[in-house]
Amino acid sequence: MPPILQISGLAKTYSSGFQALKGVDLTIEAGEIFALLGPNGAGKTTLISIVCGLVNRTGGTVTVAGHDISADYRAARALIGLVPQELATERFESVWQTVSFSRGLFGKPKNDAYLEKLLRDLSLWEKRDERIMALSGGMKRRVLIAKALAHEPRLLFLDEPTAGVDVELRRDMWRLIRELRETGVTVILTTHYIEEAEEMADRIGVITHGELILVEEKAALMAKLGRKELILQLCEPLARVPETLARHGLELRDGGNELVYVYDSARERADVAVLLTELAVAGVGIKDLRTTQSSLEDIFVTLVNGERA
Repeated sequence: MPPILQISGLAKTYSSGFQALKGVDLTIEAGEIFALLGPNGAGKTTLISIVCGLVNRTGGTVTVAGHDISADYRAARALIGLVPQELATERFESVWQTVSFSRGLFGKPKNDAYLEKLLRDLSLWEKRDERIMALSGGMKRRVLIAKALAHEPRLLFLDEPTAGVDVELRRDMWRLIRELRETGVTVILTTHYIEEAEEMADRIGVITHGELILVEEKAALMAKLGRKELILQLCEPLARVPETLARHGLELRDGGNELVYVYDSARERADVAVLLTELAVAGVGIKDLRTTQSSLEDIFVTLVNGERA
């Protein structure tokens, strides 16, 4: 079975000469949640727009479940649902009308039971007869999601899905995304909320300046690039790190009142135990200690800044 999404050498250069994408390669397997992270202008929306047939590519190939997005456009597009950033809906239609119409666009047979469940899952059932123009921004966002799911796609794109929405909707969406994955739907989301990727994603991709600089399983990325620190608060300040402890790469902070040790989580017990023993031998008294670990946001900032350097 082919991957749900296969992108090879994808490039996009606009008429102005701006290169939005520079030879992007990406493979997405069915049933995963993939988070695409990147600063504004990195190429996230351009990539999604090309896959969804909204923007023409300059070079490269894209297939959805084996269907080329150009040669077999209808089959490829029928497998895709898109929740765009912009709240673009028909203002005078009711919620039920716009969702039903979206389903019909893809030639799907009428299925009121499915649409009812969809609207209930998105807390829209009580609003089904209201016009879009009368809804709040958060409710309009829910309608966009319902429209994207109306034709039962296998691949769902969420482009900044929780931008400007309240915490309740964000949590509802996280729950819905997990439920969709359980039914076999593959979800690709772009987000500025790093905690959203940390909470939801199986794999993380980082794109900047049109280049995909990293694709990694979230757990592996955190283990590989996550910085763990042991911060030791000292009984008495130190002017410098004792020579007998130099091999540990300790750093003095807070005017000599703290020692900071960066360590590998895979060997943390042995390394920390040795360090504490050697500190005692060196006569360094410890008043308190705490540990910290890099978040995905720390890793993202490091990667993007490193690529720019």
